[in-house]
Amino acid sequence: MHTTDIIKEIKSLPLKQRIIVLEETLKSIKNDEIKLSLEQAADELHKEYTTDKELTAFTALDFEEFYETK
Repeated sequence: MHTTDIIKEIKSLPLKQRIIVLEETLKSIKNDEIKLSLEQAADELHKEYTTDKELTAFTALDFEEFYETK
């Protein structure tokens, strides 16, 4: 289906349904923006989290065995 066909179909809907389509479309766009923003932030911080010695200090303990005490 082409954009013009979709617009034509939306125009044929009653006002209430057109508003619902608009609201859902805006929600979808906002969710996509949030997801993209979070992905970009994670990409930007990935290098820092893997190389900054203050953030990686405890990774030296990753393979240490810990025992629970009672």
